[in-house]
Amino acid sequence: MEPVTLTTERLLLRPFEPSDVSAVYAACQDPDIQYWTAVPSPYERRHAEEFLGRQCPEGWRDDTGYHLAVATRDTGVLVGSMALVRLERLRTPERQAELGYWTAKEHRRRGYTAEAARAMVEWALTAVGVERLEWCCEAGNEGSRAVALSAGFRMEGTDRARIVSAGRRRDAWRGAVLPSDWGLPSTTPYEPYAP
Repeated sequence: MEPVTLTTERLLLRPFEPSDVSAVYAACQDPDIQYWTAVPSPYERRHAEEFLGRQCPEGWRDDTGYHLAVATRDTGVLVGSMALVRLERLRTPERQAELGYWTAKEHRRRGYTAEAARAMVEWALTAVGVERLEWCCEAGNEGSRAVALSAGFRMEGTDRARIVSAGRRRDAWRGAVLPSDWGLPSTTPYEPYAP
């Protein structure tokens, strides 16, 4: 897929650029990002260069991950990252993907991530054709859960020992949003369980 740009009232979700290396590197020095997400720890400048220089462009080209920089519309300052990942399931009858995100520490608690997540969910359900968009985070990540709820995800449970991080297994919260949750049609009809 060709990279896209999405806009919201306050934000621009755009393809990452080489000029974002320093901002991504700085943001990923935050211990919370290293703890709660899958970024390498310790996070080195070469990780940002690899992410922006190879992983992001390859993800769009190969339809394996659609990563967008989240920046303010007024100043262009990078506030985070929003991505559709696990896109291999888009090419199956399941038409599924997963939403992932992080926010730079100094830009948290302003509603930016929830605003960006809602834009990404709408794009995934309409333009991309996702019929089940999943979200997963380590149990206890209340910020990520609040964003997911704000974007329309319904919590579906706790998976024991799902996430392996720093040599330990950790529980994960998971949720999903369907086109019908947003009042949108779905190519594959949904028949919920009704005992």
